[in-house]
Amino acid sequence: MGSGIAKPTDFVPTVADVARLAGVSTATVSRCINAPGQVQKKTRERVMQAVEELGYSPNFSAQSLAAKRTNTIGAIIPTMENAIFARGIQAVQEELGRAGATLLVASSAYKPDLEIEQIRALVARGADGLLLIGHSRDPAIYDFLDRQNVPVCVSWAYDPTQPKPSVGFDNRAARRAMADEVLRQGHSRIAMISARQAENDRAQDRVQGVRDAMGAAGLDSTELTVFETDYTIEAGGAALATLVASSPGPTAVICGNDVLAVGAVKAAQKLGLRVPEDISITGFDDIELARVIVPALTTVHVPHREMGVLAARQLWKMVTEQAGADSLKLETDLRLRGSLGRPAH
Repeated sequence: MGSGIAKPTDFVPTVADVARLAGVSTATVSRCINAPGQVQKKTRERVMQAVEELGYSPNFSAQSLAAKRTNTIGAIIPTMENAIFARGIQAVQEELGRAGATLLVASSAYKPDLEIEQIRALVARGADGLLLIGHSRDPAIYDFLDRQNVPVCVSWAYDPTQPKPSVGFDNRAARRAMADEVLRQGHSRIAMISARQAENDRAQDRVQGVRDAMGAAGLDSTELTVFETDYTIEAGGAALATLVASSPGPTAVICGNDVLAVGAVKAAQKLGLRVPEDISITGFDDIELARVIVPALTTVHVPHREMGVLAARQLWKMVTEQAGADSLKLETDLRLRGSLGRPAH
């Protein structure tokens, strides 16, 4: 495409210049930039070539003033140190991108005070909406967001009784299903490696799910040993070593996620224990690590991508239509693999 526009050194291209060079309307240029999925590929390529040739940069500040939106969504996740949230957040970003929005991601490191700072910072930078993980936080934060007219969607949890809509799954029921399977295999000496439960409703629900299963099986759920630790492979290994040193040690260890479970498997093997012959270990999430560890992890499969897509759609609907949204429940299922077996004795 040859340029038909003379460009003096102080030339600042406009959307009209791009439209003229590409042979399309200014509305088509706008759609190519803000909602590229709505434009045919050949047209989009022609427009973006004109954008590059002219050095055009959209004036998002002016657009934001006109639309009273920045087309920016903030997401605060508890950690970026492992893959627990990666697939879901990737799906959120892709879905928002198709709508012409930009995703800004922050990590709270499981620290409520830091999450509050990040919420305020994202609002101050003009975030149109926020995606938060789990419901547990000071109600004053929701009051603040309501006053700022910033919609919130909660994910990785599902609870329609909470004040904010959620797109996620029932952590308690998902964990109970796994614990039921562990009990069906004949285990009665069960321990759990969990994230810290304080101000973490997902961890609380997963522990309660195990207690529910124990109670239904006629076991004393108060005897469940719960080792709380950080969500790292090393922490999972250290927790497993502590648990098996107790007498009598557990025959099955239910882990709060796959990262902890992988650490537990590796630590058990280092201690000379066979998995699952000497000790069974289960995870939660079904990330790639669960399938490459030997033996492969029995775990709870979470539909991360579907959850991310639906959460993005719900939140963007709240932003653009300035309306509430329904909570959406996704189903989890068990992936039975080699790390769970019957107890040896």
